Amino acid sequence: MNNFSYYNPTKIIFGKGKIASIAKEIPAEARVLVTYGGGSIKRNGVYDQVREALKGHDFLEFGGIEVNPGYETLMKGVEVVRKEAVTMLLAVGGGSVADGTKFIAAAANFKGEPWDILSKQAPVKSAIPLGVVLTLPATGSESNSFAVISRKATHEKLAFGSPLCYPKFAVLDPETTYTLPPVQIANGVVDAFIHTIEQYLTYPAAAPLQDRLAEGVLLTLLEVGPKALATPNDYDTMASLMWCATLALNGLIGCGVPQDWSTHMIGHELTAAYGIDHARTLAVVLPGLLRNRREEKHEKLLQYARQIWGVTDGSDDERIESAIGRTEEFFQSLGVPTRLSGYVDAVSAPEAIAARLEARGGNPLGERASITPDVVREILATRL
Repeated sequence: MNNFSYYNPTKIIFGKGKIASIAKEIPAEARVLVTYGGGSIKRNGVYDQVREALKGHDFLEFGGIEVNPGYETLMKGVEVVRKEAVTMLLAVGGGSVADGTKFIAAAANFKGEPWDILSKQAPVKSAIPLGVVLTLPATGSESNSFAVISRKATHEKLAFGSPLCYPKFAVLDPETTYTLPPVQIANGVVDAFIHTIEQYLTYPAAAPLQDRLAEGVLLTLLEVGPKALATPNDYDTMASLMWCATLALNGLIGCGVPQDWSTHMIGHELTAAYGIDHARTLAVVLPGLLRNRREEKHEKLLQYARQIWGVTDGSDDERIESAIGRTEEFFQSLGVPTRLSGYVDAVSAPEAIAARLEARGGNPLGERASITPDVVREILATRL
């Protein structure tokens, strides 16, 4: 097991009716900005619950944060924070709202061009405290310090992270997910699944506990993912999905093990270039990437085949291919296409995405830093 430091200060408040508890988590004297997306929280009752919980608090609202939170929109939120002397942020929504709110928190006190936080990894020296009321299980942003932000003007999608951007608390009430459309449920399952894969399918690091934790998340997602689509108002099913998505990216399963994240880096470029949903880019890239890197990931792919899919017969290559094929079939069973042709005119995509990565410096991706832009071309050429 590799050396590691683990820190996660987010207080998780889980369960039915727990939105009311945010009143106890926000200082009475705080000036609060409630952030949200397109307005679904006003249709599903979450908005009313939040307003009721904030009675007695001084709060304002900022809506319109996009699915891929946009820098231009978020800077309007930064202006509100500065003008109105906001001292606390409350993100109400899914991972995009949480990510966008983290950026607002970091940018509000930033000296200089806030885009530098993303483009130059400029350090965040202070941030407005924030909390989250989660309505879409997917990204794990409610309990980590990272965010991914898009910029329309430059067609970029970049990430940043800072310990100062951990939410102070996160409310996870499974009932808030009951009105989610199937596409968002499917995306959430795929996103959480591949978050886990990025920390698990690398190479052995003598970390059996982390492996078992990751396998537990994967097996649970395989079980509850189809159920969530079939019965989205089943409390126990949505509770399991919500908790899986949080555990997939709150840092715990990644302690002391190598991590990949190349599927995400390639996926971010696909979203920025073509507007494909984040989770769906991951479902496109992962099968091709695993096949391309099957030698580097050989031992863990065999473990994955055995522990997750129960595949024990056949040669090593046959078992590995069976596991990758079953993974792809699982995504498809959720209604998530796994080929670029399901979204765009795909022929030019391998070259376009490789060129975008080259323009960023061409730094190799993956746990062994072996995935160059040329390898990205190879991977995407198999996903047309």
